[in-house]
Amino acid sequence: MCFRNTCVNFGLNEKMSLNPPIFLKEREENNSKFVEIQQSQTAPIASEDPLQNLCLASQEVLQKAQQSGRSRCLKCGGSRMFYCYTCYVPVENVPLEQMPLVKLPLKIDIIKHPNETDGKSTAIHAKLLAPDFVNIYTYPCIPEYEEKDHEVALVFPGPKSVSIKDISFHLQKRIQNNVRGKNDDPDKPSTKRKKTEEEDLNDSKFKDTTLKKIIFIDSTWNQTNKIFTDERLQGLLQVELKTRKTCFWRHQKGKPDTFLSTIEAIYYFLVDYHTDILKEKYKGQYDNLLFFYSFMYQLIKNAKCSGDKETRKLTH
Repeated sequence: MCFRNTCVNFGLNEKMSLNPPIFLKEREENNSKFVEIQQSQTAPIASEDPLQNLCLASQEVLQKAQQSGRSRCLKCGGSRMFYCYTCYVPVENVPLEQMPLVKLPLKIDIIKHPNETDGKSTAIHAKLLAPDFVNIYTYPCIPEYEEKDHEVALVFPGPKSVSIKDISFHLQKRIQNNVRGKNDDPDKPSTKRKKTEEEDLNDSKFKDTTLKKIIFIDSTWNQTNKIFTDERLQGLLQVELKTRKTCFWRHQKGKPDTFLSTIEAIYYFLVDYHTDILKEKYKGQYDNLLFFYSFMYQLIKNAKCSGDKETRKLTH
């Protein structure tokens, strides 16, 4: 099924030019000036806090925004806290140049369930903080992946799922199967078929087993099946994350604490991808994807301890 042009891809910039916009350059320059901190600046964090060792940009801009209250979205005019979940942009009292800009090793597509409440979705954090690498689609709007199954994977648990460290191996197998299927001509002599197959496998485009795009489904677990079973996602390599506990304050009723929020799943995938696939030491390169998430987490944690209902309302 072809990708429908009528579907809207809510993005800050659908096609990036060779020369990035000035505001992105400013964000990159400011990134180097941000002080790496080991904990959120909203309040002291307990030693058991799972987010305490993140290398984050200064969250002073979020502190000021939280103190001043809801602000106007410069695109739609809506009143929001920190960012507009409709337009995928920060609000007026959160200047774009004071937000970190995160570079990712691959592209990310997020397929959001239409019933997923925009204001409660953490997928938006990824789009705000890594706009060049992240696109969000609202189901049934899904891009066409059929010809790219050797370079695209879907994060989803199941009996057919593979671990992150085995991604390259399984992508290579897909390439080999695609080449064999392409050259499976019964009228062609076997020696010729074998020679053509070897030539194709030596072709640079078939040698590249690098994962170029990873897909995440943004929905509650009960809503996930409708998207996962869509024919456009069938046949893609499925990847399962290592078991980790969520910090999400909107815990799904009746589900284990290993059910991650979307931004947590994206973050943990990238951390493991960096060490298991890129074979590089992780030094906090993607920690700023949790820039908003960690701030809200601490804000709500403090509110629960102090009984501050107004603060909890703001984060909802």
